[in-house]
Amino acid sequence: MLLKNKKIAIIGAGPVGLTMARLLQQNGADVTVYERDKNAQTRISGGTLDLHKATGQKVMQKAGLLENYYAMAKPMGRTVADINGNVLLSKNPTAENQYDNPEINRNDLRQLLLASLINDTVVWDRKFIELKEDNGKWLLQFENGIEVTADLVIGANGGMSVVRKYSTDAKIEYTGTLIIQGEVAFPEVECPEFYQLCNDTILMTAGDGNLLVANPKNGNVLSYSVIFKKSAASAETELNFKDKENIISFLTDRFADWHESYKQLFRSTSSFVLWPTRKIALDKPWKKKRLLPVTLIGDAAHIMPPFAGQGLNIGLVDALLLSDNLTNGAFETIEDAIYDYEKQMMVYAKEAQLETAKNEATMIYPNFSFLKNYE
Repeated sequence: MLLKNKKIAIIGAGPVGLTMARLLQQNGADVTVYERDKNAQTRISGGTLDLHKATGQKVMQKAGLLENYYAMAKPMGRTVADINGNVLLSKNPTAENQYDNPEINRNDLRQLLLASLINDTVVWDRKFIELKEDNGKWLLQFENGIEVTADLVIGANGGMSVVRKYSTDAKIEYTGTLIIQGEVAFPEVECPEFYQLCNDTILMTAGDGNLLVANPKNGNVLSYSVIFKKSAASAETELNFKDKENIISFLTDRFADWHESYKQLFRSTSSFVLWPTRKIALDKPWKKKRLLPVTLIGDAAHIMPPFAGQGLNIGLVDALLLSDNLTNGAFETIEDAIYDYEKQMMVYAKEAQLETAKNEATMIYPNFSFLKNYE
């Protein structure tokens, strides 16, 4: 076995990094996950996640966690409304398709994965800074001055990963779309009209160059995203995310001609997050010669906007392919296993990026073709 007597370090305790750890531990590997969050209770904001049958769910099945996912995830219908608050179309999941893409809260998914790992697999409060060679091993350096060694490092710490430079010179690019994410606690009280419009389904509304997507059942909050085209520079000039009232004013002005229920949503929002959408081009091979074994999975490897729901699902495929390569006995060296994984990843991740880009180009004027899944 390639990993016998080897220490593996995974940087990042997101769903892809934790799944990678689970798959490796199933094969007896010695793996530690390092995460910058203070502890396992640190809350993750953002919309719900759905695992696709052909990708994410297959990985969860291989990890022995598919039934756990089904137990925690919620099958969600879809509603399309217009800017005047009128429902144009609404579909609910059926018995036949309820497990096609149920939505799961990000914090619930983290807890599900953590529960599957050996105790103390994750070391919290470790913000990674740098890698250095140390007598044939990697020396990992963290912000708090702590250092550890590993034989193999896997970067799973998102789009801004510091590990990336050890595998590739590819740079992050802004795609030209801005997402403002908001959360409302107690939406049935704080924004009752909008909450009722959602009707326990994921709501989508498009108009005036804006796309609004909302989920009233994201754990104990209603979460939503407002999506529109805007340069990163102008966003930084116009928006002050330290000032909640500034964002509320921006959104109510932008949605001035929309129904009052939408403005009620904005005024009820407890917190906002700004997300300029980014991608990493996969048009050039990664570094062939590396000091020691190191690679990337998930957003660290191929961050892409969320407009095809592919990011997490492709990241989970990364974890499955790389873990298989490292443990199936088909490769003579860790480096060979890594290079084969990266070669395959470049193909399917590019395809996912292309699908995402096509959706991004038309997202403000969507045809809501996804509703065919609920007919």
